[in-house]
Parts: sequence; C-alpha cells; structure tokens
Amino acid sequence: MYHVETVKIHDLRSGEDDPHGTNVLVDRMWPRGVAKDDVDLEEWLKDVAPSPDLRKWFDHEKDKFAAFSKKYRSELDEHAEELDSADSEDLSDAAKDLDTLLKLAKKSSKTTPLVLVYAAKDRKINHANVLADWLTKQK
Repeated sequence: MYHVETVKIHDLRSGEDDPHGTNVLVDRMWPRGVAKDDVDLEEWLKDVAPSPDLRKWFDHEKDKFAAFSKKYRSELDEHAEELDSADSEDLSDAAKDLDTLLKLAKKSSKTTPLVLVYAAKDRKINHANVLADWLTKQK
C-alpha cells in the first residue's frame, strides 16, 4: 500500500506543516509568491496535474468538485493505460510524469510518505487530494 499525503506549499514553506517525506509538486504552474529555493522538492511533475481544459472548467467551484474528480480520475486512468501499452519513447509527458510518481509512491512508507504538494487555496477541494486517493488505490 502506498503512503500518500498532501500539503499546501505555503504551509510547507512556512514550516506550519512538515510531513518529512518525499515532496513532489503536482501543479502545472509554479505557485505565486514562492521562491524555488524556499521549499525542498524532490520533483516537480507538471503534467500529472489535471489537463488545462479540465482545470479551467473546474475553476475551483465546490459544486463541480464531484464531476471534476471523476473526470480527473479518468485522465489519470488514461495515462496509466498508456504506460501499460506504449513504448517508453512514445509516452506523453503526462504518462511519463505519472510513471515517475508511481515509482516514488512504491518507495513510500509510513515514516517516509509521498507528499503531494499543491498551491490551491482550498485544502479539501483540490486535485492533489483526488490524485492522492487515486494513487492509494493503485497496486
């Protein structure tokens, strides 16, 4: 079982939250107001984030979250299927990032979880929580 947590990058930067794991930024864009030297990240996996069209459609509207979650999980499933069927040279950037994330998840443990870092304002309604849940259901 994978051990996955989520943390808001601003909490990580301030020291308010420090999960002591493998920190991976899973946002498509670098967070505003955060210098790259201010946080210790193992990876920045831009393309594992929701597609630009899905992100724009969702626009962090709470009443769209259930539909957003379903659509984002479908995107993740498509990338996972691509990993199973394509040569590594022919993979999309999203599939490559997902492959990296899955490899990091396999190395996770209770003492060193995989920490998905995000910048969304809402700590509950965001793509990192959907991604964390999706990852914990993988083999």
